[in-house]
Amino acid sequence: MEERLQKYMAECGVASRRKCEKMIEEGRVEVNGIIVTELGFKVNPQKDKVRLDKKEIKLEDKKVYAILNKPKGYLTAVSDYRGKKTVIDLLNFKERVFPVGRLDFNTSGLLIVTNDGDIFNKIMHPRQNINKCYLATVKGKPKFKDLESLRKGVDIGGYVTKEAEVTMVSSTEQTSVLKIIIHEGKKRQVRRMCGAVGFPVEELKRISIGKIELKDLKEGNVRILSKEEVEYLKNL
Repeated sequence: MEERLQKYMAECGVASRRKCEKMIEEGRVEVNGIIVTELGFKVNPQKDKVRLDKKEIKLEDKKVYAILNKPKGYLTAVSDYRGKKTVIDLLNFKERVFPVGRLDFNTSGLLIVTNDGDIFNKIMHPRQNINKCYLATVKGKPKFKDLESLRKGVDIGGYVTKEAEVTMVSSTEQTSVLKIIIHEGKKRQVRRMCGAVGFPVEELKRISIGKIELKDLKEGNVRILSKEEVEYLKNL
């Protein structure tokens, strides 16, 4: 049975479908020895040989579903041409896996990793509105009106954020810890939100995505998701 090339690549655990499309457009993918750049191209997994950067890719028999407590100082990417450390350097799976979504270089916390392309699409699709919860250590002590602004939505540069859940966890005269739950995924959104109300982020950590929680997983460590957690993701 034939399917679109980018869908097949995602199922093989190469990357998300969107990133696979970019790889195809860049001329990095061959089907039966011929470079393919057409996104509508279809392949038969039973017959066709697909190569990415001259290396053959195949469907993984075993699906991997895990979370990583990402430390600061790692890129959320499969590889980096500049030689910087990526989250893949922290993983030890035989299967080819990729991160779902992003965490900034200087942001730590929960990152889902898998070789199931459908899970990526479920989590990242805008209609899902999945809660993403962060602990943000900000400079200074926000007042009630500042927290209300974050809750109602702030302009982060050409875009006004949707309603968010914001609570003060602790504070001193120098810094405060805020618990912020958002439903969007704009680039550096939490940092930009806090900066917009005058309280720049000094430390940022994601502690949950939907019902998937970081809990006491140590920084740099990986945990395989439970059967219940995997079912939750599949049923989004």
